[in-house]
Amino acid sequence: MDKIDCKILTILEQNARLPIKQIAQMVYMSSPAVSARIDSLEKRGIITGYMATVDHVKIGYHVTAFINLEMSPKKKTVFYPFISQCPNVMECHCVTGQYSMLIKVAFKSTVELDVFINQLQKFGNTSTQIVFSTSVNCRGVNLMANEEES
Repeated sequence: MDKIDCKILTILEQNARLPIKQIAQMVYMSSPAVSARIDSLEKRGIITGYMATVDHVKIGYHVTAFINLEMSPKKKTVFYPFISQCPNVMECHCVTGQYSMLIKVAFKSTVELDVFINQLQKFGNTSTQIVFSTSVNCRGVNLMANEEES
């Protein structure tokens, strides 16, 4: 990956709906060349998909929380299929430390969150933090800053 690929990725992370022509102008290349680079990034698995960023509060999901789950590794084979089917789970990470899973969820109410936590407790102990506010929303790594450091 070169600096142009990094610039294209940065542009797409900010707005994946930009026309190829506009991206090409921003990186000083032809549209076919940029299109070929994007195709290559997709084929290499660097770009894994495209999605819209949604304000969950505006659609009624007022409770965002992080749930830590302490779970025996033996339960992972049952847990992974379960958690992948939970519609309110935004992210699930296997992590180090006392807890083995870190799960980000969004619910319309704390009552719904409580029901979900009760379902999780069949896998192990939980600890939950409810989000009051977010100072940095989900974003990509600043590839251009990393390129400048190298």
